[in-house]
Amino acid sequence: MGKEVYDAFSSAREAFVQADDALGFSLSKLCFRGTEENLRLTWNTQPAILTVSVAILRALRDRGFYPNLVAGHSLGEYSALVCAGSLELPDAVRLVRKRGQYMQEAVPVGKGAMAAVLGLEPALVVEACAEASDIGIVSPANMNSADQTVIAGEAEAVRAACENAKRKGAKRVLPLSVSAPFHCELMAPARDRLAKDIHSLHFNNLSVPLVTNVDAVAIEDGASAQDALIRQVCSPVRWMESVQYLTTAGVDTFIEIGPGKVLCGLVKKIAPHARAFGVEGIKSMEALASTISNATM
Repeated sequence: MGKEVYDAFSSAREAFVQADDALGFSLSKLCFRGTEENLRLTWNTQPAILTVSVAILRALRDRGFYPNLVAGHSLGEYSALVCAGSLELPDAVRLVRKRGQYMQEAVPVGKGAMAAVLGLEPALVVEACAEASDIGIVSPANMNSADQTVIAGEAEAVRAACENAKRKGAKRVLPLSVSAPFHCELMAPARDRLAKDIHSLHFNNLSVPLVTNVDAVAIEDGASAQDALIRQVCSPVRWMESVQYLTTAGVDTFIEIGPGKVLCGLVKKIAPHARAFGVEGIKSMEALASTISNATM
């Protein structure tokens, strides 16, 4: 993961060097040669994805690509803040490693669960969760699109909410293999621990606006960025509204940076007329450069 851009761009190599130094171990070795089992540990996954994303971002900047606005889905909000100059990469890497640790420790294994509800409008998913709340904590965690909402909470309550969603007409309900129930109230212990770490850091004002997960509106000052990251831990990711906000602001081209192209698919669902490009390596970077160059000639 990330080895291709590491080999091709000195700016990308520097991102890995900074991450290795910040963490005190070779994250780059874990990314390039680590086992899948180790990479799946959330305290490793989060800094690894962040570092790879920033390495690709720096390579794109070498090619002349700079954003007008930024946004990130959950962990991606940290990458977006590094992109906007609010957070330095070493601080961000250390922060997300702690974030992963705190999230994993917040809920005993097996107590929490997450599931994707497909083909049911978000308002009905909210109802399905509310109707299961007498069993335990369950709520929307990712409001991804008009027909995809991820829910999270206590395992029994999540199962009950899934059954409610099916009765309300959901096309599919898919249990997710996750290490913890993210973006729900069960993460309160993680939020409180992370808040202390976030407040210990200096956040610069942003060089470009960030559309936050928690409010789906643009911010530009460091204090608001800190607040958004803290509230994000227990709040749903309002991705559909974030994309709608961006398109209303005139954005018609989205570039997803980092491993995978899930967000490109969601953008196309939310804003069918927008262009969405995923960049996770040299080939996709070249394809982006070629497409953008041809479109502007």
